[in-house]
Amino acid sequence: MKISTTITLLACATSSVLALNPIVIKGSKFFDSVTKEQFFIKGVAYQPRGQVSDNTPDPLTDATACARDAPLMAELGTNVLRVYEVDPRKDHDACMKIFADAGIYLLLDIATPHFSINRKSPEYGVHLYDAYKGTVDAFSKYDNLVGFIAGNEVTNDKTNTQASAYVKAALRDIKHYIKNSKQRNIPVGYASNDDEYIRDDIKDYFNCGDVESQADFFGVNLYEWCGVSTFEKSGFKDRTKEFENYSKPVFLSEYGCNLVTPRGFTEVAAIYGPEMTDVWSGGVVYEWTQENNRYGLVKIATSGEAEVLPDYTNLKEQMDKVKPKGVKMDAYNDQRPASNCPAISANWKAASELPPTPSGGACECMVQNMNCVASDKVSNIPGQTGNSTLGSQLDTMCGLVSCAEISGDAEKGVYGAFSFCSPRDKLSWLYNLRAKESMKVSPTDFCNFNGLGQEISPKRNDLTACAKIAPNMEGVTDDGTFNTLPSSGAQKAAQKMIYGDTFVASVVCVLAAAFFM
Repeated sequence: MKISTTITLLACATSSVLALNPIVIKGSKFFDSVTKEQFFIKGVAYQPRGQVSDNTPDPLTDATACARDAPLMAELGTNVLRVYEVDPRKDHDACMKIFADAGIYLLLDIATPHFSINRKSPEYGVHLYDAYKGTVDAFSKYDNLVGFIAGNEVTNDKTNTQASAYVKAALRDIKHYIKNSKQRNIPVGYASNDDEYIRDDIKDYFNCGDVESQADFFGVNLYEWCGVSTFEKSGFKDRTKEFENYSKPVFLSEYGCNLVTPRGFTEVAAIYGPEMTDVWSGGVVYEWTQENNRYGLVKIATSGEAEVLPDYTNLKEQMDKVKPKGVKMDAYNDQRPASNCPAISANWKAASELPPTPSGGACECMVQNMNCVASDKVSNIPGQTGNSTLGSQLDTMCGLVSCAEISGDAEKGVYGAFSFCSPRDKLSWLYNLRAKESMKVSPTDFCNFNGLGQEISPKRNDLTACAKIAPNMEGVTDDGTFNTLPSSGAQKAAQKMIYGDTFVASVVCVLAAAFFM
């Protein structure tokens, strides 16, 4: 079956949009805040890549594709899309309304290949925090946004667990940013892989400590059910047992093993049946379009038409059979304790102490206290080892002076006062430290560094106060550049999070879409 679509988009100043009911969290479950029925995610991963024409594959800017796919998804019973990458500078109104009209919510990853924490050498700085907030600013207005995912499989085995401290710090800060700057509180969670050595530690890590730093929900990318299997044989029973006392909603943020094709999706009966619904809140099938990895439900032709594949037909057959039975929100009062933070061990190296919130003001203050900084040349000349001059200079200078104030150790839970500053600001810090020593020997040439240093006159003399400068409310301007807007709201004390606050429905401008089979 092929679907061709003609769409008419009529511009308007304002239009009334029938908002979807907010999905709220109570205990370890999702609920429809109006009907009070338990909400089970019947999701699909949506990140078409075959026809991407630029460097940012943003599926929520292509209204033609969205209008083509939404009816097929609705027929499948889909109520949630998981999207992994967007460009916050672009217009998403048309697609978001198309999916809202189809009864479909959005679960959006805020970390992208361009802006994410590197699991091998994790850092969490001002530029990354700004990028995350830019995505939050662009999408928090949509009533059919159900939540943000702060990281996807960042820590994926026992060799890179320290990265989780940085992801959790970002999750904490985005929660705080939403709570203090948006009209409604939007949950922020994490999606993990299913590594046998760390699965217990990582689920506990994102659910321990103070409430402000805990994930609001936890997803597991689970591919243990392959071909003809059962709840017990597949491993789904063991995973369910591990989460039976978890205090936050948990769901399959990806599922659909393709070692046997076409996929029969017999796991659907278990996911939405009595074996799992008391613990799990549904799942997200991977994935909508056929890509090189062969997980697609539909195939997109060069003409733009969608052809449903056997996986789609099989999934629909299974989805049509299930009717998950949940509990009523008002009758549900199960209170479960948060997890204990995992101890440092051979398999887990992330301490419960998290990196500080990045503050551009603190970094600016630090640089303004200096006599010697990195010049403009430092980022333009290739280094001798294949790295940029900036990277090689940081490595060199850290061997000459202390890097304690610009680096962090997640295993020890110790972070420098300026560990979140940009690489160039960090190099300026190191140059200035070394320059203080060189002034005693060569007071006229203390800031040369082979032409990469620049002597300046300090504008301030209050270095000890710099690290105490709180981050401002920072957003994205219309042209896509990041803008710092001072706001007392960013410095308010954290308030208790209550989901489901009243909010204003988004106004969009798509009035008509005609579908032709």
